[in-house]
Amino acid sequence: MIRHRRTAAALALGAVVLGVLGLAGPASAHVTVNPKEAVQGGYGRFAFRVPNESDTASTTKIEVTLPENAPVASVSTMPVPGWTVTVEKRKQDPPLDVHGSKVAEVASKITWTATGDAAVKAGQFQEFPVSMGPLPKADKMIFKVLQYYSDGSIARWIEEPQPGGEEPEKPAPVLTLTAAAAPSAGASAGPETAKAADDKDDDGNGSAALVLGTIGLVAGLGGLVLGGLAFARTRRTGTPPAA
Repeated sequence: MIRHRRTAAALALGAVVLGVLGLAGPASAHVTVNPKEAVQGGYGRFAFRVPNESDTASTTKIEVTLPENAPVASVSTMPVPGWTVTVEKRKQDPPLDVHGSKVAEVASKITWTATGDAAVKAGQFQEFPVSMGPLPKADKMIFKVLQYYSDGSIARWIEEPQPGGEEPEKPAPVLTLTAAAAPSAGASAGPETAKAADDKDDDGNGSAALVLGTIGLVAGLGGLVLGGLAFARTRRTGTPPAA
């Protein structure tokens, strides 16, 4: 009887574990942007990681829409073997000020399309790298993504996460942006402090050289005086000439 109870308990526990893993599996297979954090005003390399969630169809196209409320002046893509890429642009009003230049046109959508046998198959994932910057002064960038499958279905990763709410079923990839660290007072005063120290050392070295030079000059004059006195004494004690 005890053995049967233990067997039943083990089976129940196994069912619970499988159920939890079964629920966690699909939830972990979202489209994401990596890394997930970056610094405002900087440049970075990011990759959109796209897993294939279908058991019967392949992923053939990916559309990534860039947020209008957090525009980026420069967006470039890295070649992905077997995939073509197009970058759509839109007018930016007001223009972005980048290093003193006005940028009136920014990227709005990036589309990758598979060619040949490059589609992402079941059990696989593909990364699509991009370079972006300067990153906007916003707390986050939300990228809405459409994932197209070979059977005509579309996975829409467009749901925005809500603070304090549960994770959406199809969350959009989110890049969290943090403010750049301000330079510390010590770091900004470093060169000035070093210069002052160098000037102080130079003053000390100059004073020491002046003292040593003065001592040498006095010693030299003293030697000349002693030499003159010795010469005069020798002349006074010398033997007078014969008559």
